Amino acid sequence: MTVRGPFELGSLNVAPGSRGQTELSVARLVTGAPLAIPVTVVHGRRDGPTIWLSAAIHGDEVNGVEIIRRVLERLDARTMAGTLLAVPILNVPGFMTGDRYLPDRRDLNRSFPGSERGSLGARIANIFMTQVVNRCSIGIDLHTGSAHRTNLPQVRGDLDDPETYRLAAAFGAPLMLHAAIRDGSLRQAGTERGVTVLLYEGGEAWRFDEAAIGCGVEGVLRVLEAVGVIASSGLDPAAARTSVEARSTRWVRARRSGLALIEVEPGESVAKGQNIGRIHDTTGHRLSRINAPFDGIVIGRSLDPIVHQGDALVHIAQTRTITPPSPTFDSTSRSTTVLGRPAHLPEVPS
Repeated sequence: MTVRGPFELGSLNVAPGSRGQTELSVARLVTGAPLAIPVTVVHGRRDGPTIWLSAAIHGDEVNGVEIIRRVLERLDARTMAGTLLAVPILNVPGFMTGDRYLPDRRDLNRSFPGSERGSLGARIANIFMTQVVNRCSIGIDLHTGSAHRTNLPQVRGDLDDPETYRLAAAFGAPLMLHAAIRDGSLRQAGTERGVTVLLYEGGEAWRFDEAAIGCGVEGVLRVLEAVGVIASSGLDPAAARTSVEARSTRWVRARRSGLALIEVEPGESVAKGQNIGRIHDTTGHRLSRINAPFDGIVIGRSLDPIVHQGDALVHIAQTRTITPPSPTFDSTSRSTTVLGRPAHLPEVPS
């Protein structure tokens, strides 16, 4: 067996079969303290792919940070192949303030591939690309819904690419969505460098969601198993899920301003024309109904009761493969059956 060399990242030198932590220096805060991106390197003893995990590219998205923490607890570099680069907090300034964006209000996920002399977002993007992405063949970027929205756990990617499709299916989220690439996104920049990139969405901003976290941990471990980084995910094969595939989605928008009462949850199947909510004024008069535009699955919804005309309310995907069973929803426990499986998954043991 060929003896692997150490993995070097900045001043960090990680021997095969071990792990180490470092920081990628970006700039200095107004206090003079350094602003740096934390990175954990898990360097296996045997040859294999180099993979990155990233989270909190939007500073209010905390589920991915916890997913990475739990994944790292499950990994043993002494039995691993390849190398894992874990970056739990990419947007450090936003994470410290709980803000989705950077201090200059730029979206870091529209700043890639960045530049060495550009804005703060461009500099963070450039450092991440040169130090992490350029050294990887696979990347998994972890997200949640934006402010006041929650998402069904789902994997997004270019499903026309065979390797992306294979890894998205291995992840085993309830939904795998063929999604267009957005200009300036990490997924676009990584794909253009020849990296297979999966984007995971699950839960909402600012809050831990055990369903989304548990699904994310399981999915990452299954991908690591599928590419040979770990021999076994340690998960029950019987619990593996066949993802429903979708190629198109649509947000149902408010036809009137008022107070929205949405009566469906992520993971529920809906039929064309089905009443999925209503909008009232503040005196209780119903102003409009909210109806499903086609048969599909709810993959996201607004959590904000106050809506304005044109606001996005319910996100519905048209499925390409199977029609999921009708879910049950207990308004007391708020436990929804997501595509035939309880939404509130048990925590993956550490």
